[in-house]
Amino acid sequence: MNHLLTFGYGFTGQALSRRLMADGWRVTAVVRSDTTAAKARANGVSPVATDDRPGLVAALKTATAILITAPPTEAGCPGLNTLIPALAEANAFPDWIGYLSTTGVYGDREGRWVFEAGPLSARSVESARRVSAERDWRQVGRGMGLTVTAFRLPGIYGPGRSALDRARDGTAHGIVKPGQMFSRIHVDDIAAGLAASIARPRAGASYNLCDDEPAPSHEVNAFAAKLVGMPPPKLVAFDDADLTPAARRFWGENKRVSNALAKAELGWRPQYPTYREGLTAILAAEGGGNAS
Repeated sequence: MNHLLTFGYGFTGQALSRRLMADGWRVTAVVRSDTTAAKARANGVSPVATDDRPGLVAALKTATAILITAPPTEAGCPGLNTLIPALAEANAFPDWIGYLSTTGVYGDREGRWVFEAGPLSARSVESARRVSAERDWRQVGRGMGLTVTAFRLPGIYGPGRSALDRARDGTAHGIVKPGQMFSRIHVDDIAAGLAASIARPRAGASYNLCDDEPAPSHEVNAFAAKLVGMPPPKLVAFDDADLTPAARRFWGENKRVSNALAKAELGWRPQYPTYREGLTAILAAEGGGNAS
């Protein structure tokens, strides 16, 4: 039986687990808390604690694929620091290791398209750590003969975490910054892209997984509000918006992210090519209800 081990069991790890389990895979999740362990068990996933070295070694002995979802810290990638010694002890060589990175590694491109072969110019500490983690995983992959692939992700949305929820709870913004574009992706399309890579592994590859249409956030929020029967957020000029320093840094990065390489090499196509299809599908799955 094919066996996925996911280091971290959050939004994306759960989506890939659901997809692969539907195809008969067994899944183990490396978790840090009892709460996450209980959630994993409830979903048919076997949890193992990050500090359970014997449990990790045993799971890695049969792992076909490994997904690392946990973000790096000042100490580096926790997945690498935890799993590599355990992999060596298990003498394990999984067919595929996927590392979830961010399109933040590209920095600001003043609205231009970015591609995987382009330069990495991270502008935040968090994105710079992702650049370092990608580099560290590639080096370990080459040194140990492992097939490591990085996936650069933009804003992720899906059921329970989308512009629909922000429209309903009143936290959506109508900030307008001329020329500003953001890319995004539905979590199920990430899972499909990861599954496609598992089927076609390429050592050292990097892929952007995003939808086909970068768009201004105020347009997305207005569309979501309309879907749930709410008025669109009031439009506010960026210079007049009350934003935290971190939010202003986020808005300081403007780029369109290309998914052409993933399409060409993996045969992947997003089921939700724009936010319109994605949000409409989420609402339909909820029963089509609105805020009234």
